[in-house]
Amino acid sequence: MLGLMINEIEQKEIEYLLKREMEELLLDLSDSRIDHIVKRAMEERYQILYNLFRRFVSEKESLKYIPPKRKHK
Repeated sequence: MLGLMINEIEQKEIEYLLKREMEELLLDLSDSRIDHIVKRAMEERYQILYNLFRRFVSEKESLKYIPPKRKHK
């Protein structure tokens, strides 16, 4: 386990970067031109980012970014 000491400004910046990256992934996941194998990797990345995001924000805020359900084909 690792520890991290950051100030409030750095915390807000990390939150912003995580939100932006997750929103970008959600947008790309809705693109039908992207292969399902690539989308699976993107879903895994989203899950990692979401778990990290949950450590920085309240439960209410994290609910807005709950990972989408997988669609099996």
